[in-house]
Amino acid sequence: MKVLVASALILVGSCATIRHSEKIDNLKNSISYNDKAVVNQYLNTINSSELKIHIEEVSSDKYKGRMTGEEGHNQVCDYIRGYYKSQNIKAPESHPDYYQIVPEDALPEELNESQNIIAYIEGSEFPDEYIYISAHSDHEGIIDGEIYPGADDNGSGTAAVLEMAEAFKKAVENGHGPKRSIVFLHVTAEEVGLHGSRYYTENPIFPLTNTISTLNIDMIGRVDERNKEENNENYIYVIGADRISTELDFIIQEANSEFVNLELDYKYNDERDTNRYYYRSDHYNFALKGIPVVFFFNGEHEDYTKPTDTPDKINYPLLAKRTKLIFATAWYLANSPNRLKVEII
Repeated sequence: MKVLVASALILVGSCATIRHSEKIDNLKNSISYNDKAVVNQYLNTINSSELKIHIEEVSSDKYKGRMTGEEGHNQVCDYIRGYYKSQNIKAPESHPDYYQIVPEDALPEELNESQNIIAYIEGSEFPDEYIYISAHSDHEGIIDGEIYPGADDNGSGTAAVLEMAEAFKKAVENGHGPKRSIVFLHVTAEEVGLHGSRYYTENPIFPLTNTISTLNIDMIGRVDERNKEENNENYIYVIGADRISTELDFIIQEANSEFVNLELDYKYNDERDTNRYYYRSDHYNFALKGIPVVFFFNGEHEDYTKPTDTPDKINYPLLAKRTKLIFATAWYLANSPNRLKVEII
C-alpha cells in the first residue's frame, strides 16, 4: 500500500510539472510583435544626440544639483514641462499645468514643497488603462560647496522618458497611437526617500486599479564596475519584472530579442541581494499597490552620487539602446489586445 501511495504521489508531481512547463511555454508563445516594422519605425527616432541634449541641460551647473524643493530643481521641472508643451503632449485635465504639487508635509522637514510632473498620451481603444514610464528628476544638490550634477543619476532616466514620449507622439501623428494610455511621470524627492512617488501613489491622478504596469528608469547611461572589469557594456539590469507578473518579464525578454539584444542581467533581482535595489527606487511604491513593475538600472559606478557624475561620461549609444528596449516593452504593453496578467506562474 505504501508503495502504491508513493507511486501515485510521484505521478501527480510529474503531471503538475508538465502542466506548469506547458503553461510557461504557452505564455511565452503568446507574446509576439505582429507590427515589428511599425515598432522599428518609431524605435529608430530615439537617438544619442537628442538624449545628449536633454542630459546636458538637466545636469547643467546652473541648476545647482536639482535638490528637491530648491530653485534649481524647480527650473528643471519647468524645462521638462516646457518640452511636453513643445511636443503637444497633453497634461491631465485635473492638472493642466502638468504639476502635481508635493506639499512640505509630505517631505522631510528641511525641504520646501516640490512637484511631480505628469504628461500623457490617451489610448485609442482602452483610454482608461494606463502604462507608466517613470524617472526621478531630483538629485543631491550642493554638498560642501560642490555641485552634484547627476548626469546618470538620473539625468539619463529623465532624458529617456522625454525621448520615448517624443517617439510615441510621432506614432500618434502617423496614425499609430497606443491603444492604452501612456503616462510619463517625473517624480521628485527620490534621493531623500522615494517621497514623490509615494505621494503620487497615495494621491493618484489616474486610478491605480487601472494601471497595467510601471516601467521605472533610474541610471541607464553608464557601465558599472563589475561589467567594466569584464569589458562588457551590452547589458542592463532588470529588477522586479517577475515579482508580480511573470508575463511582464517575458514581454521584456521578447522586446529585447526582437529589437536590441542586450544582456538582461538579473543579478540584482535576487531577493537575497544585499543591495536591495528593488526597494530603493520609485517603482517600489507602485509595487506596494500590487502593480507589476520593473526597474531598469546600469548599476553603481565610480561617479555614483559624486560631483563627478557629469554628462561627458555618459555612454550615449548605449543609453539609446537601453531606451529602445524600454520603448519596445511599453509599446507591447500599450498595444497588446489583452491586458497584462497580474499572475506569477
